[in-house]
Order: sequence, then C-alpha cells, then structure tokens
Amino acid sequence: MTGQRDRWAELTGGQAGEEYAQRFARLAESGHDIHGEASFCAALLKPAARVLDAGCGTGRIAIRLAELGHHCTGVDVDSSMLAVARREAPAQDWLLGDLARLDALGLDPDFDLVLAAGNVIPLLAPGTGEAVVRHLAAALRPGGLLVTGMGLDAAHLPLDEAPVTITEFDQWCSRAGLTLRQRYATWSGDPYDDDGGYAVSVHTRPAA
Repeated sequence: MTGQRDRWAELTGGQAGEEYAQRFARLAESGHDIHGEASFCAALLKPAARVLDAGCGTGRIAIRLAELGHHCTGVDVDSSMLAVARREAPAQDWLLGDLARLDALGLDPDFDLVLAAGNVIPLLAPGTGEAVVRHLAAALRPGGLLVTGMGLDAAHLPLDEAPVTITEFDQWCSRAGLTLRQRYATWSGDPYDDDGGYAVSVHTRPAA
C-alpha cells in the first residue's frame, strides 16, 4: 500500500461493493447494455487473450471477457468490491492490491491488454498516477494495449473537478513507453472531441 487513501476510498469508505453491484444489476434488469467496456475490449483482442483488469471492482468487465473466452485477472484495492467478484466468479483470479505497487504482486508481464475503466485513473491516490501508468505499461507484452476510460470534467466524475487532464495522462503514457493508437468519446466508439468530458484511450506498447 502507498499509505495514502485513493480518491475512491475517500468517497466510499471502501464499503461500496454490494451497492455498486446492485446498481448495475438494476441497469441490466431495465434493459441497459452493461457490457460496453467488455465489447470494446473484445473487439481489440485475438481469441483467448490475457487481460488484466486494473481496478476491476466487482468484476463486471473481467467476468464478461472470460465468458467471451479470454483469460482475465482482476486487481483492486477495495476488498468489498473483490468480495462480490469472488462470489460471482470464484474460479477467476482476483487479487487484492494497490495499483501503485502492482509490481509487488509478481504478475508475469505478458498481458495482451490491460484495462483501467470506471474512472480508475482519476480516482487514484493523489500523486500516484504516473507510477500507476508505468506499472500498467510494464505488465504488457510487446505490442500489448492499455485501454482506459476516464472523465475529464465534474459532469463525468464523482469529484468537483478533474484531477488529471488528458494531456497530462498522455505524457505519463509516453514516459512509460506507450504510444496513443486511438481515442474515442465513449465505449461505443463515438468520435473524440477535445472539448468533450470523457475519453476512452487505446495506447500500445511498441513491439520489440
């Protein structure tokens, strides 16, 4: 652990797992597609790819990707969220860990895709963003993809203001050896606008 609480913990007290799961269950019951992130990632992957869901929460995305035939590992610092993931998919790999210390988990650096959805990047502990991006990049195989989704303004975040700009994030990625491949405004692939409030980014680790 870094010794500093992340913004998610400050917002929820680390006890949001069941409430979060129920929220998406209600959305699914009302006919909403709750698998947009998984569908987006699946379109980028070859069969039976290795995926690291960084900040996996209750496992919604990783479980869906596993149903689609991929090998998924989920990591989260919130034990209440992981408890739901482990209950829903006990055979999958769920790891309790701080993304700022991802290297301490001993993961093999051969993931085809690393995902940080659900505003993971903006909700990190202050001052840890660049280190987290560096660890996520290091988990990728050459040619692997880092896929992120993040709010860029208060309307798309549970915060009064965005703690990181898209320019700053791209700089972190560049210093971690990643190159921007694609950027969208939504998980449905809508075109990105510099004035928009949300960004779905695909960065790649260059092939060796």
